[in-house]
Amino acid sequence: MRHFYKLNPYTFKLGQFGGLVFILALFLSLPAKAASFEKTYANGLKLIVREDHRAPVAVSQIWYRVGSSYEHTGITGISHALEHLMFKATSNTASGEFSRLVAESGGRDNAFTGQHYTTYYQQVASDRLELCIRLEADRMKNLLFDEGEFKREIEVIKEERNLRIDSNPLSQFYERFLTTVYLRSPLRNPVIGWPEDIAQLQIKDTEDWYRRWYSPDNATLVVVGDVSFDAVDEWVKKYFLDIESSPREKPRSAPEIRQNGMKLLQGYGDTSSPYLIMAYQAPVINTLDNLSDAFALDVLSGILDGGGSARFSRYLQRGDELALSASAGYDPFDRLQGLFTITAMPKPGITLEVLQAAIEKQIQSLKTEKVSDTELDRVKAQVVSGRIYDQDSMFNMAMQIGMLESAGIDWRLIEQYVDHIQRVNAGDVLRVANRYLNQTSLTLGKFWPESEKP
Repeated sequence: MRHFYKLNPYTFKLGQFGGLVFILALFLSLPAKAASFEKTYANGLKLIVREDHRAPVAVSQIWYRVGSSYEHTGITGISHALEHLMFKATSNTASGEFSRLVAESGGRDNAFTGQHYTTYYQQVASDRLELCIRLEADRMKNLLFDEGEFKREIEVIKEERNLRIDSNPLSQFYERFLTTVYLRSPLRNPVIGWPEDIAQLQIKDTEDWYRRWYSPDNATLVVVGDVSFDAVDEWVKKYFLDIESSPREKPRSAPEIRQNGMKLLQGYGDTSSPYLIMAYQAPVINTLDNLSDAFALDVLSGILDGGGSARFSRYLQRGDELALSASAGYDPFDRLQGLFTITAMPKPGITLEVLQAAIEKQIQSLKTEKVSDTELDRVKAQVVSGRIYDQDSMFNMAMQIGMLESAGIDWRLIEQYVDHIQRVNAGDVLRVANRYLNQTSLTLGKFWPESEKP
């Protein structure tokens, strides 16, 4: 699951359109506000339905509140391994039959594992939604664990890890970079798992994990589309209510150690260009009493990297021509302590030190000078436009609802997001830049081609 689905409006660029005029046109093209409903059943299952009747389709997603941040050393990757096994046989369906039935109905299905959740989804014609709900309830309750299937999937996962990480020097470096950033937090572990842990996983480990976490009281079913809440409610009661909850001990907190000095990781590998990573420890909504800091950091990331007129593009890529690429990222909706991250790649002939100094100059300017109203309005316009586009996608809306719920944040914050951003002022940006973008909270990663190794 990638950042594309997170509440990050800065991926959208207004381009040559007339900002507010274009936004107004988008608003007028959208339907009236969709009706949303929420219900929690006696066994703990939460249902969230957002009715959207523009097309006869529906998105169904079930979110289990478990991912790599719930794992401990020795079993990393177990949530991802179980995701693979969930497409195998149950006591009622053969291995692979789930996906076959969805495909025969003209739909598609898949799943993904993240740090804080494991999610299974289907996109189907709305008159086929009952099938999806029936099949999800079946595999929540009746999954079978076969030794042969387990061993085959472990080999698939090993190959998946090899393609994504082990054969990619930059991915390997970033994986190690996170272990430098996080000394204690489970966010230091890769979602796919460490290779040594994958190799020693046993089928009983995954079955125990399934029994512990895959129950209705640890799941949220999100449905968006051309459906009625009453119909979905009846299907949920028909298929899910005989599944018992499984009371479990909550995972013990492992907050990150407070950083009191810059950390540095350097590496070399088979890459064509040097690469720079700057990660500052930063709070998120879940760790803040004053939520305004989180939204101010979100706006700050847009000032640095919010399209062609943002500072990185204007000064580093076009102006001084120092960077091939430069980006900033921050997710205020994480479950655990977060990061404000900057990544950049220099142009040929430019050293990482020169590029780093140029980035730090941009950060310093945010600490000493308030951003102009014009610049602030540009970023806020992008937030509004991004929000409009998110509303226009059933899948994205379901994703946002599920991600917030899985992080322990009320999903209704989606509706308030733009209002929070609009309240951010230049003084807020100045304050959070000084409070959080400091050397004492910075982890610096530098990666060079092997040819530049001293």
